[in-house]
Amino acid sequence: MSDVSNFSPQSFAVVGAGPVGCIVAGFLAKGGYEVTLCDVIPDLLSPALDRGIILEGAENLKQKVKRICTNVDELADVNPDVIFITVKANALPLIASAIEGFHREGMAIVSWQNGIDTELELAKILGKNDVMRAVVNYGCALVGPAHVKIPFHHPPHYIQELDPKSRNAAMVIAQVLSKCELTTEHTDNIISMVWRKSVMNACMNPVCAVTGLTMSRAMNDPIIFRIVDALVKECIRVARANEISLGWDFYTYAMGYMGSAGDHKPSMLMDIEAKRRTEIDYINGKFVEYGDRTGTDTPYNHTLSALVKGLESK
Repeated sequence: MSDVSNFSPQSFAVVGAGPVGCIVAGFLAKGGYEVTLCDVIPDLLSPALDRGIILEGAENLKQKVKRICTNVDELADVNPDVIFITVKANALPLIASAIEGFHREGMAIVSWQNGIDTELELAKILGKNDVMRAVVNYGCALVGPAHVKIPFHHPPHYIQELDPKSRNAAMVIAQVLSKCELTTEHTDNIISMVWRKSVMNACMNPVCAVTGLTMSRAMNDPIIFRIVDALVKECIRVARANEISLGWDFYTYAMGYMGSAGDHKPSMLMDIEAKRRTEIDYINGKFVEYGDRTGTDTPYNHTLSALVKGLESK
């Protein structure tokens, strides 16, 4: 972004009508902003326009969006100021290629997703100037089309630009989200935050996906807990070997956080149950990749990645 001093976004697009996308779309629309919700599955979209997005649980609202579309290419006619990417990370190359066809300088692209290096996948095609990364702190599940259950919400959420020139734009987006009651703060430590969350995702997601257990059941099963514990320690070793700061007390924090997550199915388990591809390559697969860079052994991440991919192949 060459000039962001007067950046004042009014039009937003959300790519992905799953639970994560519906939440950010619902809050933005509630705040009075123009929101376009995009997804390749028409049945997921129509209630957002006709009935409105329904959120229940830690947050409750019912809110219609202005428009829907089933193809990212259609966003060219909308020309949004900001695009939030909320799809599974494995779809990023296709999504970025589609956005490239109409992307203009100053159109912010926010990776509002789980996983490590998702923002870099976008930047490979769209460049770093307009790409931003966020860390989202809510648990959610789709009850039905545009109907989301939110077991927990632990704001604030965080956002950071890849290019320092876009710092002001990232701060403005954080202010907009906060105004819409989706409290978000700008940070200069997004990589650390991404890894802190990804360590916990790498422990809970694949373990629950393979065992079929909810998070609380996995943490309270003495046998399964030992696997979770070993994964946490392995992931911490990988982060430290790559000079990524998690904080001296991160192990204690992570175990406490996961222990209080409740009877919640993480997204990877829901993907396996729905016979969808998972984000395993951007979670445990990344710990394997970064472990290889530094010669750090990752047997637990290797094993869980292989087991999840075995389930995917079914």
